[in-house]
Amino acid sequence: MGSLTASLSIVLQSLDADEGAIDVTTNNIANANTPGYARQVVNLADSAPVQYGGLTFGTGVTLQQATSVRDGVLQLRINQETAQSGQLDAFLGEMNQIQAVFNETGGVGLQQPLSAFYASFQQLSTDPSDSSLRVGVLSAAQNLAEAFNQASAALTTQQSNLNLSVQQSVSQINELTSQVAQLNGTISGMTAAGEDASAFVNQRDVALQNLSTVIGVNVVQAGNGSYTITTGNGAALVVGNQSFALTTQTNASTGVQDVYSQGQDITSAITGGQLGGQIQVRDQQIPSALNQLDTLAAGVANSVNTQSQAGYDLNGNPGVNFFTPPSASGAGAAAALQVAISDPSLIAASSDGTPGSNGNANALAALANQPSIGGLAPAAYYSGLVFQIGDSISNATAEQTSVSQVLTQLQNQRGALSGVSLDEEAANLTKFQQAYDASAKVVTTIADLMDEAINLGQD
Repeated sequence: MGSLTASLSIVLQSLDADEGAIDVTTNNIANANTPGYARQVVNLADSAPVQYGGLTFGTGVTLQQATSVRDGVLQLRINQETAQSGQLDAFLGEMNQIQAVFNETGGVGLQQPLSAFYASFQQLSTDPSDSSLRVGVLSAAQNLAEAFNQASAALTTQQSNLNLSVQQSVSQINELTSQVAQLNGTISGMTAAGEDASAFVNQRDVALQNLSTVIGVNVVQAGNGSYTITTGNGAALVVGNQSFALTTQTNASTGVQDVYSQGQDITSAITGGQLGGQIQVRDQQIPSALNQLDTLAAGVANSVNTQSQAGYDLNGNPGVNFFTPPSASGAGAAAALQVAISDPSLIAASSDGTPGSNGNANALAALANQPSIGGLAPAAYYSGLVFQIGDSISNATAEQTSVSQVLTQLQNQRGALSGVSLDEEAANLTKFQQAYDASAKVVTTIADLMDEAINLGQD
C-alpha cells in the first residue's frame, strides 16, 4: 500500500464521487421550480481503510447515496389543510352564487317586490274603485310571483349544475387514485430492490396533494414506501398498486347524484375537499334555501287568499283566491306561485260589498306586518333567509382565512426543509467542482510520476 497505483485508485474513486455529487446538485438546480420536488443531499463517506503492518491507509471516499429531504408528517398536515381549503373554496364559490340570487342591491331578490306588493293594496285603499290602482295591484302581484319563480329556478339550476360538478369531481378522484396506485407499485418495487425512488415519490406527493384538494383522505404507510389511502370515513381508494374507483348513482327520492364506494353510499360521509363542499351546498344549503323560499311563498299566498275571501270585489261579489293555492305541504310553492285573477275588478278591496269600501284593501295591506309565516312578518322572514346565507358565507370566509394562513405556514416550512435554495446549490456546485478539479490534478501528477518512474535509467 502507498504505491502510485493505490493513490490513483483513490483519486479515481474521488472523481466518481465528486461527479455524482455534481450530478445531484445539478438535478436540484434543474428542479428548483418543479412542484413537489424535494431536494437531494449527497451522503459521502470514507471508504474502509486497510492496514499493512502497523500502518493504516485510507482508501478514499465513497458516494453512498443521494437522499431526498422530506418530512412525511409535515406533508400529511399539508394534505389535511389542503382538503379543508378545497372544501371551503368550493363551499364559498357556490354560496356566493346563492347569495347572488338574493342580491337586493343588484336589483334582484324579493325585498322590493314584497314591499311593492303590499304597498299596492295601501294605494288602492285611497280609491278602491280606481281601475288604474287595481291594475297596479295585479302588476305588483305578478312581479312578486315572477320574483319567487326566478329565485326558485335559479336555485334549482344551481343544484343541477352541482350534480354535474360532483360527477366531474368523482372522475378526477378516480384518475388521481389510479395514478397514485401506479406510483405505489413503482416505488414499492424500486425500494425492495434497493434503488432510489425519489423522483416517483415526488410525483406521488404531488398527486396526493391534488387528490386532497378534491377529497379528504387518510394516508397510512404500508411498507416498502407504499401507501394505503382511504376517504375520511375509511372507504378504500388505494391499496398497494390497486385503486378502487368511486361511482355515482341517481338517488330515486332526491334526484341528485350520490357517491358510492364498492356498492356503499358514502355521500353523507364526504366532508373534505371540493367534493365535500359541493355536496354540502347541494344537499344542505340549497334544499334549506328552497324550503324557506317555499314556506315564504306559501305563507304569502295563503294569507292573501284568506283575506281576499273575507272581502268583496268591485261588483259586490265575495272575494276569490288572489293567488293559485299552494300545496298543503307548501313544497314547490315558490316555483308554482301565480296570480289567480286577471280581471282587476275581482280584487276584493271592499269589506261590506259597496264599491267605495276600502276595509279589505287596508286589511290586505296590513298583512305586510302580521306574523303569518313562522311567527314572523313576510319581510322579516325573508330577511332571516338572507341573513342565514350571509352568515354562512361570513363564517366560512373567516375559516378559510385561518386555514389559508396555516397552509401557507406549512408550505413555507416544507419549502425551508425540502425546497431548493439556488444560492446553496451554487455553493455546493463550486465546492464539488473544485474537489473534482483537484482530483483531476492529482491524476495528472500521478501520471507524470509514473512516466518518470518508467523512464528512470533509460538514459
